[in-house]
Amino acid sequence: MEKIKVMVVDDSRVSRAMLAEVLSKTNFEICEYAQNCMEAVEKYPKANPDIITMDMNLPDADGMECSRQILKINPKAKIVMISAMKDVNLMMRGHAVGISSFLQKPVNANELIDTLLMVCQNRKGTIDVLRESYVKAFVKALQKSLFSLAGVHSKVSLCSDEGHVLDIDGIAVIIGLTGNPVGRAIVHMDANTMRCFSKVILGKENNEELSEEEAHECIEEAANIIVGRGVSRVNDVFSDKEMRITPPGTICGAKIRIANPKLTSFNIVAKTRLGDFKLNIGFAEGE
Repeated sequence: MEKIKVMVVDDSRVSRAMLAEVLSKTNFEICEYAQNCMEAVEKYPKANPDIITMDMNLPDADGMECSRQILKINPKAKIVMISAMKDVNLMMRGHAVGISSFLQKPVNANELIDTLLMVCQNRKGTIDVLRESYVKAFVKALQKSLFSLAGVHSKVSLCSDEGHVLDIDGIAVIIGLTGNPVGRAIVHMDANTMRCFSKVILGKENNEELSEEEAHECIEEAANIIVGRGVSRVNDVFSDKEMRITPPGTICGAKIRIANPKLTSFNIVAKTRLGDFKLNIGFAEGE
């Protein structure tokens, strides 16, 4: 298997030695070292690494500025910031610059390798990483939410969505995902499932009247809970993600078509006695 080339930018001899020791046992190989920003910018084009590890504090500039200059040379450069500091403000600034991920010193060997692998993944690998790291959290959130809200058990299936549009009949609640990764979630179902589910939630199963407004509000709140729980699960596992949800938007009708431009998407279907509950979740490419 071809080695993955790493350029290490760090002025600390100890840090460079520690990274070299960890990477020597893997499919990563260090192709170049740089001890300051100027050296990194000069060496980067010739080294042409697959990924860069970047220290925050360099003698002539900080890691943000060094990353900014490298990304001017190659906007697709993959950079992992490794710093003694790792706070929300630092990560927000780094993501704005274009840094791919963040690790805190001293770096755990497994965490380092996992992060480098995830950042270097090709599209097929990206789909696998997204499914295992993020999407399965939403599968569990969907199942548990349906049971806690309506007392229904579900059999869930998950598959990649290779289409560029999502066709819907009934109701769809669209919720944006902000932070890292960026994306959006769509909870949708047909009109009959909407009514059956809403009646259970509102205690109106005995042929009581249920207005369209009540049903829509019920599904919107349920979708908010499902997606919110999924995001919380992701944040619990990946403390640096800080994913959040936007206020939901609801659309209803027949033959609704929603575009999925530049999203890596997945379809989750939960089959229950009340009908099928569907969750389409997509992440922006490059995240």
